[in-house]
Amino acid sequence: MELDERKKKILKAVIANYLETGEPVGSRTISKYTDLDLSSATIRNEMADLEELGYIYSPHPSAGRVPTDKGYRFYVDNLMEEKEEIEEVKSTLLERVDRMELMLKQVAKVLAYNTNYATMVTAPNYRKTVKFIQLSQVDLDNLLAVIVVEGNIIKNQMIPVNVPLDNEDVLKFNILLNTFLQGAALEDINLEMIQAMKKQAGEYDVILEHIFQGIVEAIHEANELEIYTSGATNILKYPEIGDISKTSELLEAFENKNELTNLLEKTVNNDGEEGIQVYIGDETPVQNMKDCSLVTATYKMPEGATGTIGIIGPKRMDYKKVVSTLKNLTIELDDIFKKGKGVNTDGD
Repeated sequence: MELDERKKKILKAVIANYLETGEPVGSRTISKYTDLDLSSATIRNEMADLEELGYIYSPHPSAGRVPTDKGYRFYVDNLMEEKEEIEEVKSTLLERVDRMELMLKQVAKVLAYNTNYATMVTAPNYRKTVKFIQLSQVDLDNLLAVIVVEGNIIKNQMIPVNVPLDNEDVLKFNILLNTFLQGAALEDINLEMIQAMKKQAGEYDVILEHIFQGIVEAIHEANELEIYTSGATNILKYPEIGDISKTSELLEAFENKNELTNLLEKTVNNDGEEGIQVYIGDETPVQNMKDCSLVTATYKMPEGATGTIGIIGPKRMDYKKVVSTLKNLTIELDDIFKKGKGVNTDGD
């Protein structure tokens, strides 16, 4: 059933009032809030219809109504207007810094201050490739592999071997590994490549397996998503998010890198969409965040790498402000990275 204009205006008024006050909204409030020339009784009937359709609900029998996840979703998709004024990010947010890490930490911190919500920012997700591999003998039983990955990320991996190797053997392994793996990303390493390397290793194919496993682990570690967070305690300002135990679980989830990585991978990456995305309540894949909303935006680097900015708050989030702020922030960031305003994007 499509909502007629009257129901849309009433739903919009309920949501706008609830976003502002955090209190259940009654028909008398709506009669003063909208430009509809309707009695409280008529508004009550319309609100009853909206409740039956699942857009609002009453938390207590004698209370007014509050929006459901479905109501928020309809509001975000159909009723929310862009703020006429531009939500300018404070100039301190984008002060010149000489490292990407400092820039992104600054973005997270000032966004949390400006919005009063929790924020997270990921580093650009480069396609990390192997630049160089160097094996050296530690003792008769162990090799040390030094793997240099794109962005000048260096990983050291101790690799056990069960057959004594001389310097010539180690040199041959170095040549073999760099011939096949130099310039390769983790997703490029397939069974065909492994079989070809093992064939060339000959009698040392088992040792190659140990070396290869250590190298893959090091590359995988270099590919882990870097996430900067700020404003976690802002969540405590919104009592409707849940009781103290739920809030504690939410804070733990926000401080847990694996949880945040899971959250971003299951929302942003799987959608295959860029720009602003809004996830409300049950739409968020992390169980401890079901009482919250998440708004994400994608920023781009000139060489094609992308990163994500996320804002987490209550479902009665000021969506207009958050969406407007993120749109303008991503435009500013894109401009800064294109012009190279003093930001070193190298991982060194």
